[in-house]
Amino acid sequence: MGAVPFDFHRSSPWASQRLNDIENLEKTIRETIRYVRHVIMKEIHKMAKGANLNQLLSFLTVAREQSFTRAAAKLGVSQSALSHSMRELEQFLGVRLLTRTTRSVAPTAAGDRLLHNLGPRFEEIDAELATLRELRERPSGTVRMTAGEHPADAILWPALKKFLPRYPEITVELTIDAALTDIVAERYDAGIRLGEQVAKDMVAVRIGPDMRMAVVAARSYFESQPRLKKPQELTGHRCINLRLPTSGGLYAWEFAKAGRELNVRVEGQVVLNSTRMVHDAALAGFGLAYLPEDQVEQDLRSGRLVRVLADWCPRFPGYHLYYPSRRQPTLAFSLLLDALRYRT
Repeated sequence: MGAVPFDFHRSSPWASQRLNDIENLEKTIRETIRYVRHVIMKEIHKMAKGANLNQLLSFLTVAREQSFTRAAAKLGVSQSALSHSMRELEQFLGVRLLTRTTRSVAPTAAGDRLLHNLGPRFEEIDAELATLRELRERPSGTVRMTAGEHPADAILWPALKKFLPRYPEITVELTIDAALTDIVAERYDAGIRLGEQVAKDMVAVRIGPDMRMAVVAARSYFESQPRLKKPQELTGHRCINLRLPTSGGLYAWEFAKAGRELNVRVEGQVVLNSTRMVHDAALAGFGLAYLPEDQVEQDLRSGRLVRVLADWCPRFPGYHLYYPSRRQPTLAFSLLLDALRYRT
């Protein structure tokens, strides 16, 4: 099948204040780590290049717990591994940090000094990391998207009704537009199109099943018109035309059967640029319409619409969300993408 005019689009990242907060926190953490190293170098003259941070954390735990057994349990390591790590740290510093007896472990004068200088710095790091985790657990930001009517109605809005209440600090801005918008130039974060319409340099993620088109009309229409058996007969029928938003031309109905493809340009009294209005016009008896199968399923079951040429309407790749391959997704975007991802 060729390009069907029911598509959705994408663009460049949309910065949010929360993301700036996260970047500032990460900067603070890096600065704190640098300060920790500075304190160590000032207090311990042999620490020219800085000690292993895992060893320093282990030392703080042992010094506070005053027990290798309790410290090992708290750190989730074996006592022998913890003891070996402390010996390596002491050898690196060239000074004894811990006094070991059969019953207890206590910091030496050098160890006590390191404990009091180093402990508050790591507590600051823990506090910053806790704040960072809280921000990560409460994702926020704005995701800008563009889509045609059909994918917005059939896929996006049903998913957003479940997604948005779960993430109250995420904003989704959705523009309904069937045109093949340049989502990068228009600063959209993502777009939706049929799989065959997505450019090769984009990342495409399937968000819906394969699709099929349907030629339908109101039952009253066939009271005065014969049922069609092949697409060529459309030229003798009133059809509801769809104006393409990108080219401005009228959409040619696409058919395929047994390896043969056929495009038919139809005529009728009504020309519209909205698939919802085409659907309404078909129900009102203004002629034959060419619409996505899922859009008219309920009307077919109820008998409000009658289908013809079903054997000429094969399945083709459904909707995909797409965005540039060079894009670094935000957390908000990644969560929305996962919510929309099609799972068979």
